[in-house]
Amino acid sequence: MAREEITVGIIGLGLMGGSSALKLKQQGFANRILGYDINSGHEEEALNLGIIDEIAGIDCICNEASLIVLAIPVNKALLVLPEVMKTLNPNAVVVDLGSTKQKIGELANSFPNSQQFVACHPLAGTENTGPSAAFPELFQDKVNIICDQETSSPNAIEMAINMTHALGMRTKFMNSKEHDRHIAYVSHLSHISSFMLGQTVLEVEKDEENIFDMAGSGFESTVRLAKSSPDMWAPIFTENADNILKVLDTYIKNLNSFRDLIKDGIESELNKSMTETNVIRKVLDRKLTPLTQPVVGR
Repeated sequence: MAREEITVGIIGLGLMGGSSALKLKQQGFANRILGYDINSGHEEEALNLGIIDEIAGIDCICNEASLIVLAIPVNKALLVLPEVMKTLNPNAVVVDLGSTKQKIGELANSFPNSQQFVACHPLAGTENTGPSAAFPELFQDKVNIICDQETSSPNAIEMAINMTHALGMRTKFMNSKEHDRHIAYVSHLSHISSFMLGQTVLEVEKDEENIFDMAGSGFESTVRLAKSSPDMWAPIFTENADNILKVLDTYIKNLNSFRDLIKDGIESELNKSMTETNVIRKVLDRKLTPLTQPVVGR
């Protein structure tokens, strides 16, 4: 698609929405960015930081924007999407950036203009929140998953892919049900593990100075995700509960088995368990080449 002047509306001006706005403007994908956030302080901050060009209400965004980005917690997106779909101009495309996809996809499909909606999940983020946390390289060389592409119009998919490329990301297509299942394994479980590790250390180590002085890089990197926003993650955990509970039960079983090996002092079995798990290195050590062209996988 030839590059054209596009007005982009960002609903939610935190890390994801703010970083999207910065990069799309930087790349020349958007010539004008409208922004809305339920927190008026975030709106003013985003405007002052140059993340958005104008503060606008949802109705204004739906009337004037060619691309509307929902960058809000998944529970809030389920409440805002009906308002967007009902007032959406017929030439606009709506994408959401949430971490769960099945429910919002089903909701979008209940509207007659459902083909204007594309369910996206950019696999990027940090533990920081708010407009000041936004930076344009957040998405560089990461993967954006588009779910249920058959329910969106070709023009909407094209817009979503071009947005993805402008953000510096690769595109992958998945079924939303499979997406929610797999993301529970590789993302949601790790956040739960990090939150609970942080909680456990705070319960058993009452001296904060000891935590600060003795926490090595291993603890710091493992617990980093526990600094993430509870307002964002609590809705994710409840919305994807069925998938999360299945993998969480397996995780708890493995923790109990490992505990028993430690209790029984079976060093050889501990070594065997960890050696078998080392295979994860072969998966994680694969390097992505720098992105020069949009990479589309179906």
